[in-house]
Amino acid sequence: MTDANPAASPIPHRPASAGRDARPLSDQPNRSLAGLPVLALSIALFLVAAALFATATAIGFFAAVVCALVAIVGVTGLYMLQPNQSAVFTLFGDFRGEDQSAGLRWVNPLYRTRKVSLRIRNFTTMTSKVNDANGNPIEIAAVVVWRVTDTGKAVFGVDNYTDYVHTQSESAVRQLARAYPYDAFEHTDVITLIGDTGEVNEHLLGELLERCDAAGVNILEARITDLSYAPEIAEAMLKRQQASAIVAARAKIVEGAVLMVRDAIEALEQGSSPEDGITFDAERKATFASNLMTVITSDTPTSPVVNVGTLHR
Repeated sequence: MTDANPAASPIPHRPASAGRDARPLSDQPNRSLAGLPVLALSIALFLVAAALFATATAIGFFAAVVCALVAIVGVTGLYMLQPNQSAVFTLFGDFRGEDQSAGLRWVNPLYRTRKVSLRIRNFTTMTSKVNDANGNPIEIAAVVVWRVTDTGKAVFGVDNYTDYVHTQSESAVRQLARAYPYDAFEHTDVITLIGDTGEVNEHLLGELLERCDAAGVNILEARITDLSYAPEIAEAMLKRQQASAIVAARAKIVEGAVLMVRDAIEALEQGSSPEDGITFDAERKATFASNLMTVITSDTPTSPVVNVGTLHR
């Protein structure tokens, strides 16, 4: 098993795809008009047509037909857009722009209109089982918050932009898990999935922004929500974490005990005044230090042995 240091060798970013259109689809002009005036005009033409039909003359009949046809064309081109909704126009397979103006709108009746939601969406990826940078199997999932920002790319850049975002998110999460170790027991300078969540989430966000640009989608947030060792090694890794914690705690206790013993011996030798100090030879100092270290570092209460004899017996 080898340790990986992603900080020293980050995942290289892929170059932008050369197969994208030279002219962005979003550069097409908006070809829609306000729908209320067209609706009012169509209603007026229907009324005029009805009045002309009542004249029962050839000229009146012809004028009524013309007015009715114009009114029908006006009504046919009407469509409604909700807030945070966009319409994409095509004419015989040719892209003719988009419209993001909410309300009643009108466009050429020959245009085919497809509506796309611009609202913010979110989903949680499936919990994937994948090996981390050290080869340990882990389970990982993430939540992704996204929205469509370029409806032309969303409709014509990919086959299904919703499925595209979901698939790319699953792939990015798996690649992220392989790039970092779950935890670093011996090395504190290694970026880990469980220890450096801010940097790991930023990496995931950058990866998704690059992947989803072809679909006209902006990733607003991406963060890991589920992260754990796979069940087959979870118990062993838990014991390893506990052992590491115990060793670290013991080291801290011993460090503190050494300082306490040193201060205690110095305080006894100095005393409140020079004549009150206690002089220890090397053997007595070692015995005192050993006993005091045992009392401080022991997990269970110690039972002192009281010496009722002389100092040297």
